[in-house]
Amino acid sequence: MLQRFATNVKVENPRYGQLVIGPPGSGKTTYCAEALKFYRELGRQVGVVNLDPANENMSYEPVLSVMELITVEDCMEHLQLGPNGALMHCAEFLVEHLEDWLLPALRRLGASYNYFLFDCPGQIELYTHHSAMARVFERLERERYSLVTVNLIDSHYCSEPAKFIATVLMALSTMLRMSLPHVNVLSKADLLRKHEAKLHFNVDYYTDVLDLKYLLDKLDDDPAMGKFQKMNAAICSMVEDYALVSFQLLDVYSTDSMLRLRNHIDKANGYVYKAGEEQTVNSLLACAVGAESEAVRQQHDVQPYVE
Repeated sequence: MLQRFATNVKVENPRYGQLVIGPPGSGKTTYCAEALKFYRELGRQVGVVNLDPANENMSYEPVLSVMELITVEDCMEHLQLGPNGALMHCAEFLVEHLEDWLLPALRRLGASYNYFLFDCPGQIELYTHHSAMARVFERLERERYSLVTVNLIDSHYCSEPAKFIATVLMALSTMLRMSLPHVNVLSKADLLRKHEAKLHFNVDYYTDVLDLKYLLDKLDDDPAMGKFQKMNAAICSMVEDYALVSFQLLDVYSTDSMLRLRNHIDKANGYVYKAGEEQTVNSLLACAVGAESEAVRQQHDVQPYVE
């Protein structure tokens, strides 16, 4: 009976994906280019899929690009739309052609790749207000992709309280709307040293999103923000009530930094349980549970960026 059951079991080749999102200038394309080289060195069958119809300066060779289907430039020219409107139209057009373009292309690529980096558009409204990209991600989930959203945000926002609070609110809104495993990343962390003098608190205050009332006090010192005191307090209270947002620091040119981020991402999308690069049971469990002391975490996640 067991033998008959075993012959009927269909074993699927698991497929994984990182949905790389974030505001313009946060380093999404650079991250995809460096992550492509990094994961290939680890032996993963990885390819980059460009879903940004305005991404004309790719520093990597995509295995698939939405610009083969539609571009922002064409929309602006033929539909007389502005840049933002054209990008939204492109996202909606992609949704309309999921079944006859994107999914068939990904199925063909599945013979060579089982791990994809999706380089997504930088217009933040597509993730906080518009439904098109959420529908794309949802359809990929139904195709049995194990996905994680990697939200890149420029680390220099830590140097200004108002911008950091807005960043945290944006991250929370995106997490709730996408409803996917999510890793928030403060990119360009190697440049934090330049802004360290402007930071009101230690770096781990920003990565762990600790008590935001201390930042509220800094906002009250700003004459332009004083009149929004109640609204700012309500925003901070809401973010703390959800208690969902935290950040990982990233220097894409540092192997150690990429390895640390890889561990977080692999836990989020379940790749760690595939036991791809982990060689021992102890290292697998440590990665899965996050078993390390605070001193070790500080040594690897904070000190390299401020000393």
